[in-house]
Amino acid sequence: MILALAGNVEIGDDRSLALIAGPCVIESEDLCLEVGMRAVEITQSLGMSYIFKASFDKANRTSVESFRGPGLEKGLEILSSIKSKLDVPVLTDIHETWQAELVAEVVDVLQIPAFLCRQTDLIVAAAETGKCVNIKKGQFLAPWDMANSVEKAKSTGNKNICVTERGTSFGYNMLVVDMCGLPQMRSLGCPVVFDATHSVQRPGGLGNASGGAREFIPHLVRAAVAVGIDALFMEVHPDPPNALCDSASMLSLADLPKVLQEATAIRRALGDR
Repeated sequence: MILALAGNVEIGDDRSLALIAGPCVIESEDLCLEVGMRAVEITQSLGMSYIFKASFDKANRTSVESFRGPGLEKGLEILSSIKSKLDVPVLTDIHETWQAELVAEVVDVLQIPAFLCRQTDLIVAAAETGKCVNIKKGQFLAPWDMANSVEKAKSTGNKNICVTERGTSFGYNMLVVDMCGLPQMRSLGCPVVFDATHSVQRPGGLGNASGGAREFIPHLVRAAVAVGIDALFMEVHPDPPNALCDSASMLSLADLPKVLQEATAIRRALGDR
């Protein structure tokens, strides 16, 4: 059985396709509520499970002047409020070992950022909380290399692990997605998540910020669902060009219904895999 539990949402096996979505970073509680409430409406209408995501701190922004978020204390306060008001599980990422226990008191899924997917102490600290851990595959790793990261997490006795594909470095300022990597990572015994928005990033492509090509998000979503995944990860914003983080690669909230309608239609067409 390939299954993970994020709060009350089961990810994997024959469960419905799950959506992990929200703004890249917490800009305000009102923004988080706007995105989360709309995502709840859409996913409920399509029979999908939903997990809200947003970061309290983006510690790996390109420029030292970039907006990072409200910080741990205020960020967790907002995430707790979102979880309560929307009655959905919540995901956020951590960057340092000392954050794991504090964050686990509020959220349902602790995410390991792609650049940190080899950090043994961080992965172990996250897994030791007993919460679901989502490990993003580094842009520099082959899919099968994620076996080592998964084993680090499972060494704690926590089997509640997901792995996420978010593109692989291809030359300078480019990412590509190897769709063969999705079943290869699922063979590790973990549900597989496809991050459709970070996969269209152009890391550092704007000099002091990452660029992106959001027009390709729907194409990659369709391809990944057709290959076979357990959950979709997308960063969504009502006004992407004016977002404070990842403005070039977030999906517009207005486009979310169509993207998810296509994804669920493909899932139904494939039947029980």
